Order: sequence, then structure tokens, then C-alpha cells
Amino acid sequence: QVQLVESGGGLVQPGGSLRLSCAASGNIFSLSVMGWYRQTPGQQRELVATMTNVEVTNYADSVKGRFTISRDNPKNTVYLQMNGLKPEDTAVYYCYARDVLWMGGVPDESDYWGQGTPVTVSS
Repeated sequence: QVQLVESGGGLVQPGGSLRLSCAASGNIFSLSVMGWYRQTPGQQRELVATMTNVEVTNYADSVKGRFTISRDNPKNTVYLQMNGLKPEDTAVYYCYARDVLWMGGVPDESDYWGQGTPVTVSS
């Protein structure tokens, strides 16, 4: 099992910045992907940004140019720097990780989620 603990959410004014952090711990094999999703009431959870263990990134179109994802692989930690925040960025942000165990050349993948950290963008 892998545990994900997020931090860094809060209240910020439009145009402001926040930095989210997520540290993974537990019985980790290889975190092939780490990233962030977000969810608002009544809506499906949506991708914000992900990064592979070889630093390939994927961003939602709505955050490109404003948010930056990064990883510290030795620390099993992923970060999300959010600049130019807008009211529509208000959501609960969830950390995500995919852990992979290779057995005889076949990947055994497990997905994990953090408990979520709220981000509110409001004046």
C-alpha cells in the first residue's frame, strides 16, 4: 500500500499563487506517474497535470501556461505550482500516483489517491 499526503491548499485571491505538495510513503515499488486531479461538487474528477518518472508531463488545457508540475523522485514527492489563479480553479485537489511492480516483464499497476486539499480562489 502507498499513502499520499497533500498539503498547501487554502484561500487565495484571483491572480494569486499557491504551491501544492504531495508526499508518497509506504510500500513503494516504482511510481511511474504522479500528478494532480481536481473535483467540484456535482462534477467528475478531472485531470490537472501529471508527470511520469522520466518527466513527461500532461496538462489540462485550462491550466497550461499557469500551472507547473514537478517531481522530486528520491523523495517520492510531487508539486504543483499554481500561478494566475482564477475563481474557476476553485476545487478540491487530489494527488494521484501509479505504482508499478514488474513481475516477469509484466507490469502490475496500482493507483492511489490522496484525501484531497481544498483550493478556493475568491476575492
